[in-house]
Amino acid sequence: MNNFQKLLDIMSALRSENGCPWDKEQTRESLKPFLIEETYEVLEALDEDDPEKIKEELGDLLFQIVFHCQMARERGEFDIDDVIKKISDKMIARHPHVFGEEKFETSEEVLRQWEERKREEGKLRESILEGIPKELPSLLRAQRLQARAAKVGFDWNRVEDVMEKLDEELKEFGAALKSKSQKEIEDELGDVFFVLVNVSRFVGVNPEDALRKTISKFISRFRYIEMKAADAGKSLSDMTLEEMDALWDEAKKTVISPLTF
Repeated sequence: MNNFQKLLDIMSALRSENGCPWDKEQTRESLKPFLIEETYEVLEALDEDDPEKIKEELGDLLFQIVFHCQMARERGEFDIDDVIKKISDKMIARHPHVFGEEKFETSEEVLRQWEERKREEGKLRESILEGIPKELPSLLRAQRLQARAAKVGFDWNRVEDVMEKLDEELKEFGAALKSKSQKEIEDELGDVFFVLVNVSRFVGVNPEDALRKTISKFISRFRYIEMKAADAGKSLSDMTLEEMDALWDEAKKTVISPLTF
């Protein structure tokens, strides 16, 4: 028995009459948070570039996929073999330059024919902005939407143009702060975030990855302050902002492994 079949058998046993009460109670709806959580744990492992952790987290994500396939099998809808066949057929059809006679020399040519294949499959909708999941994190969704719009020329020519737009939005945000209108403040801050995503796209940085790494950096540095305070027999509430700032600057110069919670 290969390892993949062993995993399928384990999943089947967990959902069987004599299986695990918790696993038997799960539904597609109840598993949604776990699917999201496991996906982000894979991303965290990739950020840390830890092969053992990546292997473990990919396994956890795979288990969620197998779980959904088992439930679909029980309902008589499809099973894991159908899922594998579906993606295999799709990849072969969308890569005629690898599995057929087509010749593409650049990534741009590949992407153009990819969109054409999706059109042939009926996957393209009335708007080029359709099909991007609403459930995506907002920064990532903004990036995907902007990239789609850019494909038809709705885009700036230079990053300097985007920076000018950022300056404009920051001024409008400052004006909203003076107005003290919560709705205006929210609207203008959203515009600032949206333009920052455009900046990240122009410089080739994934904004979701960048913010996630900055959060990890913040946690590491703040934990450094907490540990130094504890070493001195103090709590953070006993320290002045100047003392904490000094430890923050110290943390920036100290090599600390990323800490996550």
